[in-house]
Amino acid sequence: MTFHRINLQAAIWTAAWLLAAAAAPAQDRDTARLDAFVQSHVADGSFMGAVLMVEDGKTLLDKGYGSANQEWNVPNDPGTVFRIGSITKQFTAAAVFLLQERGKLDIDDPVRKYLPDAPTAWDGVTIYHLLTHTSGIPNFTELPDFATRRRGPTTPDRLIASVRGMPLDFPPGTKWNYSNTGYDVLGAAIEKVSGESYARFLEENIFKPLGLNETGYDTAGKLIKRRASGYVRGADGLRNAGYIDTDVLYAAGALHSTTHDLVKWERGLFGGKLLSAASLKKMTTPFIATSLTGTEYGCGLFIQRFDGHIGISHVGFLDGFNSELFHVPDKKLTVVVLGNVSGSKSMMLATALAKIALGEKGTPSSEMPVDK
Repeated sequence: MTFHRINLQAAIWTAAWLLAAAAAPAQDRDTARLDAFVQSHVADGSFMGAVLMVEDGKTLLDKGYGSANQEWNVPNDPGTVFRIGSITKQFTAAAVFLLQERGKLDIDDPVRKYLPDAPTAWDGVTIYHLLTHTSGIPNFTELPDFATRRRGPTTPDRLIASVRGMPLDFPPGTKWNYSNTGYDVLGAAIEKVSGESYARFLEENIFKPLGLNETGYDTAGKLIKRRASGYVRGADGLRNAGYIDTDVLYAAGALHSTTHDLVKWERGLFGGKLLSAASLKKMTTPFIATSLTGTEYGCGLFIQRFDGHIGISHVGFLDGFNSELFHVPDKKLTVVVLGNVSGSKSMMLATALAKIALGEKGTPSSEMPVDK
C-alpha cells in the first residue's frame, strides 16, 4: 500500500466523520468521531481488534475491527477474547495487596522470607521492589537464550533459575528497569503464601468476585470460546504469530480477557470492590520515574500526567497481540484497546482516544496519523 493511498483513505474517513457530525446528535457525533479515528488505522492495515470506551457509565465506543481469524474471515467484535500480555501485571499486584490485607505477607518484607531458596544476591530485594520494577533482578525475556526458552514448557522455579547466577543490575530501590522476572517471582510468592496456584488464586479471589467471566489464565491447549488468533505483519502481509508458551509469561503476562471484562475490572479496582482505599492508594502512587518520558510507575501500573489529568495505564505486547488499558480516574473514563496484530498501535490509539474524549483541541485530520 502506497503512502498516497494511505493518505486518501485517511481523507475518506475524515469526510465520513464530517458528514456524521453534521447529522447526528451530540453523543452520536462523539461516537462517529472516535470510530472514524480508529477506522483510519484499520484502513492502513496497522490495527485490528476491539475498542471499548466508557465515561462515567456512558458508552462512547464499543466495536470490533478487522478479523479475529483471517483464515476463516471471522470478524472481531466486543466479545472477542484476546491475550492481554503485561496488563496481567496489575492483576498480580492486586493479588499481592489482597494477601497483605489478609495478613499473609507484607510488601516491605524481603522476598526471601517467602521464597527462601531464592539467590542470596536478592537479600535486599523486597516485595515492593518487585511490584515497582526496582529490584535490579535481570529481565529474563531480554536474555540471549529466551528465543529457545519461550517455547516452554517451564515452571516458576525454572524461570527463577534462569537468572539465579546473575548479579543484580543495580542496588534494589535505586533505579527502574522493567523486569518480567520480578513479576514471575511475585507469582511464585502468591502461590507459596496462598497454598494455591497463581491461576486458581486469581480465579477465586478476583475474577469470580468481580464477575470477570471471560478472563482467565491462557494456555495454548485450553479451548477458549471466541479467542482471537494472533498475527504479525510481514513483507507479504499478515502472517500467523510464532508460538510462545504462556507458562513462560506466567504472572507477568499470561492472562486473556475482553474489552468488557477489563472495564468491569477497572470499576471493581477503582470502585473499592476489591481492595481497601489504603491498598489502592499504595498501588496507584508513583514510586519512581521510568525510562519513558513523563511517566512514573506504581505497582503494576504506569502513571502519567497530561492536560491537568492523571492517566493510569498499562500496555501488553506479546507475539500476535498488543493491548492497552487506560483509565482517567477524575473523569471516570476507561479506554480499552485490544489488538491481535503485533506492534504498539493499541498504546497509541488508547492514549489518543482518551485525549479526544477529554476534549483535546484539533481537527479530525490531525487525529489520524498513519503508519508510513
